Amino acid sequence: MATRDPRWVLKDRPSFALIIGLVLTGICALVSFSFDVFNGAPVQFFIALALALAPVPLLLAAVLALDRMEPEPRSNLIFAFAWGAGVAVLVAGVINSLNLHYIIDTAQLSEASARNIAATFGAPVVEETMKGLVLLGLLRFRRAELDGPTDGVIYASMVGLGFAMSENVSYYLGALSTSGVKGLAVTVVLRGILSPLAHPLFTSMIGVGVAYAAQRSGPERVSYVLAGWSGAMILHGLWNGLASYGGFPGLVVAYLVLLVVLVVLIGVVFKDRRRIVALIQRYLPPYEPTKLVTQADVYMLSAFSRRRQARQWARAYGGKRGVRAMRDYQLAATELGLLHERAARHMVDEHDFHEEQRALLECMSTARADFPVPSMHTRSVARGSPPPGYAPGAPGAPG
Repeated sequence: MATRDPRWVLKDRPSFALIIGLVLTGICALVSFSFDVFNGAPVQFFIALALALAPVPLLLAAVLALDRMEPEPRSNLIFAFAWGAGVAVLVAGVINSLNLHYIIDTAQLSEASARNIAATFGAPVVEETMKGLVLLGLLRFRRAELDGPTDGVIYASMVGLGFAMSENVSYYLGALSTSGVKGLAVTVVLRGILSPLAHPLFTSMIGVGVAYAAQRSGPERVSYVLAGWSGAMILHGLWNGLASYGGFPGLVVAYLVLLVVLVVLIGVVFKDRRRIVALIQRYLPPYEPTKLVTQADVYMLSAFSRRRQARQWARAYGGKRGVRAMRDYQLAATELGLLHERAARHMVDEHDFHEEQRALLECMSTARADFPVPSMHTRSVARGSPPPGYAPGAPGAPG
């Protein structure tokens, strides 16, 4: 008999440390926004805040669309976004301001020249370090959540989106205060429309490095982290430098560089998806004797389109309960394949492996018990044939 809800292995229970962390990031965000309010009229601040918030739901949806194969815990994603929007922005803003004044005082440069130098050589180091700290925290305390480069990209994008949102408030407010509506419009187009993914792309270099480090042990882990951090700083500095010194041609080159990086990262994500599918096809068939996995299940789990088809089938015959059971089954089965990979890489000890394995199998069993089975197909399902619509094209599926 189960001693606890079998979905515990899929649940995202906020810990005390997470709650404290969210409170801290919230305070930092309020302090950062307070500086913006003091630097401009309250009405202008709320206009800037609304414009900065406007694209966030769409951008979050685009990032989370990459996270469908093995969704990350919501609390981790929320904390990463909050860290970027609060702690990272506040600390980076203070250090960048100090660096700017230091350059002006020591080099006797104009404020415009000092800003260009600080933006090109100082800000990338400070900002990518502050954003990257949350990824290092995941590597240290939640290493099991980093199952591949896709996870690194997801977490990096979340912290980058949070950072960009808060930073845009300052930029929009400054443009509105100094150049009026026209300046605000130009800034919104450049930052909010043409380059909303700049910060997520910069920090994704760290995310990929940290994710590769999580899959390995020994001194080489440090080299992956340093490589990712260096890549993020270089890309960020190149972007700022081209924008500061290159004029319009520089902006064109900067956008082309970001486009290339975006295409490469999308390729990395798709390659990682194929890796996860290969794990499912390798590790799940041995569980067929348990009756929790069939050839039709493996077939269904091996493509997004077939997973979606199975959820639609579950909703059509079982409503909300049916689709919830299907989602649980798909996630638990995917996690089971990833668990075997972590064990093969010696990332989890034998005791933890068997405990999580039992929990995942229990969750799959409970989910299958809630699968809707139309009465007309009860006999065929009992013989091991998937019902029509569950996994069309699978071995044993009705033609």
